Amino acid sequence: MSTASLSRSTITKSIIINTTAILLIYFTPALSHFLNFPLYLIEPMRLMLVLAMIHGDRRNAYLLALTLPIFSFAVSAHPVIYKMLLITGELMFNVWLFYAFRSRIKNVFAAMASAIIISKAAYYGLKAMFISLALIGPGLISTPLWIQLITTLIFSSYALLLLKNKA
Repeated sequence: MSTASLSRSTITKSIIINTTAILLIYFTPALSHFLNFPLYLIEPMRLMLVLAMIHGDRRNAYLLALTLPIFSFAVSAHPVIYKMLLITGELMFNVWLFYAFRSRIKNVFAAMASAIIISKAAYYGLKAMFISLALIGPGLISTPLWIQLITTLIFSSYALLLLKNKA
């Protein structure tokens, strides 16, 4: 589709979401030091991806899933290249799953939660393989699972609150 087929509202939302995403990823290390809290625990890339899926359109969600890990790597050399590829794949899979589930499951909360959980499971499976191949260092789970569960519940609840009337 060309940009001529996108509405002004969609383009404006995409610009706002993308700009916020880039700034958040760029400033996460500085904000973490300033706030004395490791912001990576709230999964800033997934947060921006969820916002794009809820407030934007599918194309922009895929664009962010593809580019945020690359941007993070380009500006900070973190995550390392193989982990960046894993995160990119996970986020792309998350977007695909959400839209696939949303078209089949009428419960937006279940669609978002399932998409996040399944994409995380795929990520950890591939990460274990990358660790065993010595492509990345040891340490399968860096963010505690209980924190990942809380962020999944928050993101899924947010999706439910904003999309329940649209479904």
